[in-house]
Amino acid sequence: MSKRIIGLTGFYCAGKNHVAEILVKRGFAALDVDKLGHKVIEREQRSIVERFGNDIVKDGRVNHRLLGEKVFGKPMELAVLEAIIHPCVNTLIEDWVEKNENCIINAALLHRTSIFPRLDAIIVVKAPLLIRLIRAKRRDRLSWISIFSRFKSQNFSFCLKSVRKNAENKETIYIINNSGRKPQKQIDKVVEALNYLLPPGE
Repeated sequence: MSKRIIGLTGFYCAGKNHVAEILVKRGFAALDVDKLGHKVIEREQRSIVERFGNDIVKDGRVNHRLLGEKVFGKPMELAVLEAIIHPCVNTLIEDWVEKNENCIINAALLHRTSIFPRLDAIIVVKAPLLIRLIRAKRRDRLSWISIFSRFKSQNFSFCLKSVRKNAENKETIYIINNSGRKPQKQIDKVVEALNYLLPPGE
């Protein structure tokens, strides 16, 4: 079977990581690009500290929350950080894809990865706003003001437009509505549509 590369993206706290876990049970290999980005921050710590200051270091390592405060709502500062991180992230993604089959690339900013033009299909995970708010509060334990600020800053509508614009055809885009009910059946239909053989059972 030829290599397949599937993109997985979604709204903040829509549950794309949960969908990725189910896809792994269906025989896919999944790469969490957000976690990969955290590793790259550690690798590029010297360059990041030189640019953003020693006050982002806690216990000898870059504190992601403090770094986030430096760039949140500041497009120019964010662009500088991305210029440091993204080249290394893209190289690691490409290397991982070459070593795996039936690849799932799980990324919030999927359309900004170098692998995007090579995707065979894209899965977008959605969920109602109220459910996403509850999940965000439970998971991130931030103030409601901070959570609403993150929701506002994500601008996922732009990401979705980029996905639709750059996909070879709209039939390669699949929507998973993760509203709290188990999304396994929806995922299985997507897998079947991609002509994958499902392993028996859960």
